[in-house]
Order: sequence, then C-alpha cells, then structure tokens
Amino acid sequence: MPKLFDLKFPGGCKTLPDGFWSAVDVWIKKPHVVNKRVCGVKETEGGHVGTEAVHFLLDDPELSPQVFSFLSREVSPAQDKPWTSSVRTIIPKVNCYGTNLHKELILRDFGRQRVTFLPFEEDPEGRVCLKRGNIYQIQLLHQDCEEWALELHALTPDVWFSDGVAYPKLPWLSTDLLPKLVRWATECKSSEFRSTLSLLPVEKYSVMYQQLKEKYKAMVKVWPEVTDPEKFVYEDVAIATYLLVLWAEERAEKNLTARQSFVDLGCGNGLLVHILTNEGHPGKGIDVRKRKIWDMYGPQTLLEEKAITPSESFLFPGTDWLIGNHSDELTPWIPVIAARRVISGHNLTRQLKSSYSCRYFVLPCCFFDFYGKYQRRQCKKSQYKEYIDFIAEVSQFSGFNTEEDCLRIPSTKRVCLVGKSRNYQLPAEAEAEQRRAHYVESRQAGSGVQGSDVRNDVDCFHGNKDTDRTPGSSWGAGFQPRERVETVRNCAALPRDLVDGFVLRVANVLLGMTEDDDGGSSSEWNRGGSLSVSEVAGLLEQETLQLLKKECGGLQTLLKNNHQVFRVEGGRVHIRDWRDRKSSRADTKRKPVAPGALKTRPCWFYDHHPQRCPLQAEHCAFAHGPDDLRPSTKPRKKIKNDAL
Repeated sequence: MPKLFDLKFPGGCKTLPDGFWSAVDVWIKKPHVVNKRVCGVKETEGGHVGTEAVHFLLDDPELSPQVFSFLSREVSPAQDKPWTSSVRTIIPKVNCYGTNLHKELILRDFGRQRVTFLPFEEDPEGRVCLKRGNIYQIQLLHQDCEEWALELHALTPDVWFSDGVAYPKLPWLSTDLLPKLVRWATECKSSEFRSTLSLLPVEKYSVMYQQLKEKYKAMVKVWPEVTDPEKFVYEDVAIATYLLVLWAEERAEKNLTARQSFVDLGCGNGLLVHILTNEGHPGKGIDVRKRKIWDMYGPQTLLEEKAITPSESFLFPGTDWLIGNHSDELTPWIPVIAARRVISGHNLTRQLKSSYSCRYFVLPCCFFDFYGKYQRRQCKKSQYKEYIDFIAEVSQFSGFNTEEDCLRIPSTKRVCLVGKSRNYQLPAEAEAEQRRAHYVESRQAGSGVQGSDVRNDVDCFHGNKDTDRTPGSSWGAGFQPRERVETVRNCAALPRDLVDGFVLRVANVLLGMTEDDDGGSSSEWNRGGSLSVSEVAGLLEQETLQLLKKECGGLQTLLKNNHQVFRVEGGRVHIRDWRDRKSSRADTKRKPVAPGALKTRPCWFYDHHPQRCPLQAEHCAFAHGPDDLRPSTKPRKKIKNDAL
C-alpha cells in the first residue's frame, strides 16, 4: 500500500500510543468536527456485524488479488494479534446520495498500531459494493525508538474518487486530517461533556434540521431585532430540531399519538415557540419583556408578556414539557416547577394534584442560583461544568432521572439537561416534595437571602398552622425576576466628562512612555508604550473603579468602547496607530474613506496628540477640526439591550 504522507510528532510526546487511538476514535465517532459537510455517523461496533461485513467483502469474486491479499492480512485469525471491527454509516448534512447508504468497515489493528478504512455502498435491497479505490490506512510508527510518526497510506491513489463528503480528497486527508490527529493524540484531552446529539438518532436530526433550516431561513432577512439574525435564527432552528426529534422518539417509545404540549419560560424573541407551534405542538412562551418580532409571528404563536415568579401561580400540571432556553435566573427553578404539584381546594380541604408526568428541557447559559448569582465552590472544574453539575443536582433533588447532551448550535454554552422521567414512584410524591422543598430552602440559606417568612408548600401536608394560605402565595420569596426594562450596562451611559477624562489620562501616560532606551526619534509619530489592564486600573480613582464594577465588562468594555484611541491586545493596552491596518482585527475589515464621506465624530488624535493625527484629513475617518465635522441629520436610534 503506497505511502502518501507522514507527519512526525513533537519530541517527548508521552501520550502515545494510547493517544493515537483516542485521536482515531474522534475521527471515527465524530468526523463532523473536522469534515463540516458531515452531520455525524451511526456506528455499529464489533461482534458479528463487523465479522460478517469482513467475510462478505472477502467473498466478493471481483476483488483484485491485491485487495484480497491486503484484507486477508488485516483480518488474520491469529489470536495473538488483537483487532476489532466496526461499521459506520456516514450521515451527510445534505443528502446527495439518494437512498444508498455510504458506509465504512473500520479495522483497528492494535498489534500493528494502525487503522484501516474500507468504504462501501449499500442499496435499499442490502446489496453491497466495495469502493476499492478509496481504501486507506493510518499507521502509527515508532522510529529510532524515540520519535513517533503518523503515516497515511492509500491502496490505489491513482483511482481515488472524491465528492468532498463521504469521500474526502486525498490532499485533505494529508493536510487537514493528519495534523488534527497529531494534535488530538498529543493533547489526549477528555471532554468534560458528552458528545453532541448523544440522546438522538443523528440521521433523523440531520434530515429534520435541513428541512427546518430551509423552511425558516427567510426569518434572517426580516429580523427586526438588533441582535445577529443568522446566529439567533439558526440556533433556534437547531434547538427546535432537537426537541422535535426528541419528542418524536418519545411518542414512538410510549406509543403516543398526540403531540406534546409545552411552555417556554423566558422565551425571549419567541422564535423557538413559533417554530414548535408551526410544527404542530400546542404551547406558549412567557417572558418579562415583549420583543418587536413577536408581532410578526401571527396569532397562532402564543406569547405572553409577564414576570415569572416561582409560586403556585406558575405551575403547569397540564403541560407535557417545560423549556428553559437560556432562561438565566429561571434556569434552576425549571426542574422544580416541572416537578412540583398544584394545590387545589381551600383551607383544610385542599388536596394534592400531582404534576408527575411533566418533563423539562433546559439549556443553561448565565450562572444563576435560586436567589441570585451562582457562587463557585469547586476550582478543579471549569465554571461552566460546575454550573451544569449544579443544575443536574437540582434536577435530581426535584425527582428527575437527568440526562445530559450537547447541542450543535453556534454558541459556547451548548450543554442541555433533560428530565424525561422521575426517580420515584407516584405514591411517594409527598416524600419527594419534602426533599425538593428542603433542598431549595438550603440553597436560600446558603445564599444569605433574608426572609424568615418564606414557607414551602411542604408545610401544607405536614399539618402546619399556615395551611390556610391563599392560592398564589409564593414559595419562591426572595427570588428576583428580571426587570421589565433592562438597564443598559455597557459603559455607554457613563458621564461623558468621566469617559473623556479617563481617555486623556491613560493616553497621556502611554504617550509619556518610551519603547526604546534612547527615547525614540522625535521625527517619528509617537505611538507611546503599553500598559497591562491592571496597570491601567491603577491609574483610576477608587470612585471610578466602583462605577466600572457595575458595568458589564468593566474596564475592558470602556477601553473597547474607545477603540479610536486604544488597542487592547494580549492583555495590554496600546495607543492605536491608524496607519497600521493590521493592528487589530477590526482594522482589516475597515474600508478606505470615500471622498466626501460623512464624518460625525471628531478625531481624538487631531485634538489631543502632541503631533496631531498621523493621517491626512482625506484619509482619516474622523473629523479634523470643526470644518471637517458634518453631524448626521438622521435621528439616533434608541439603545436596545433586550436579551434574546
């Protein structure tokens, strides 16, 4: 088998050979992380499936002696040469293969430290055709007893067929896949979370996602909000796809015909509610603030503007699923609300009406506890992992068997938790309610929230004297719902004189520094020196620092807001030189100033730098003096900061 390419590992690599097999497993089980045209794979491991596939291909009379010799060498029955086999079905993002299935027989030869891929196609009748020209092998070699190398071999590279999906190009395998394998094998990292879509059949997800993406792509063009339309539309399409496939699998498993109902708590822009409703699921969304886009959906999409406070008034016993999609302060409450009962009747005649069948789905984002921001307790985990574990703990104490999965969405916060069943039987509802009530109460005590009058519904069935509470009383006292009008906290509302004074002070210190021992040449435009962000903070008065602590991002946000003057790179603050187009990522995208361009802001350097602006007025995007300043006659848009 001809060698096409080899790649050496860095010296002193201590993760091999185990790291090699870990990297190979990533390519086998999750090819979509490197081949973006693939949605995923469905793998059938070992046992009679792999063995039967091997012998079926070996029995093909059309196989050339060259291939037959190679295959028989690979599957030697010798017991002292361990190997395993599996078959994976390639699931493309866009199906361009019709009804034929594109599969690969994968042979892992642990004795020879190599893995071989034998692609074949299977038609609806089960007939198999081996793609002999696309057989390839990845080999780990230990050279000179010290160096490790990775080699790529192909059986017949001259007749290699490529479509860029199930059959990648040979140069791509060499230049893209092999370096990834070397990096994965060297790092040998194990993820904190499960692989994506682990609870769903990937092939069904892929088909439905493409259908919904095509159906709702027009939303990108009419998006009225200030947020990025492509991110939010396609993210909600992916979340809707996940839920629709999850619910379809649940109906098949439980032999149900009616589509599941839902309530989306903290629904934001409401697009997820709109999609789920359009796809036949009855439900509604609730959020503290109405969005502009709500009016575009039509009357069939039910959206309510209402503040949600955990209490008897916000229980949904007739709802199948509660959804928390980036629901922030409501996130830890959703498993509790889904599990908790409704109390009916009055005074001593009130009875428990269980919501035992309600399930939930949450996609946590911002870190909230029941009564405020979540406080970290374990430094050995990432903050995100610790918070996911906390929500899973809430789910367990609420009485759910909790499952974790990872979505495929354009977000760093992709881990979801699903509660589909209870960890107790229905007759034990009273004991389960007592456990969840005590847990919530313990979290309140730990948060320092005052409220001695806070009572949990568990009191009602323990014979406490307060059993005549009126319906609607809160067992979430101390909970702070989001304000209807959210305060802008991106440093844009700081006093103008404070911002101008800050900019001038920091810039003067930077300009007073020298990068060269001789102080630099006076004929050159002074770029100043650099300071760390912490050193910049040391220049500010305590009162200013306290103001910045109340803003999102604090000092870093203030520096970025004044990007005309400053450039922050690698944690250090520099004076921006607008002649250098590569000084920041933003500069490389900046277009040249067009003749007669409208200049609405004065040039800071022209007004304050000892040597003025390094650019001529016709090349500077900012105004050089009042005669160059032409304010826009268009009314300024109101600042919006609605979280979607």
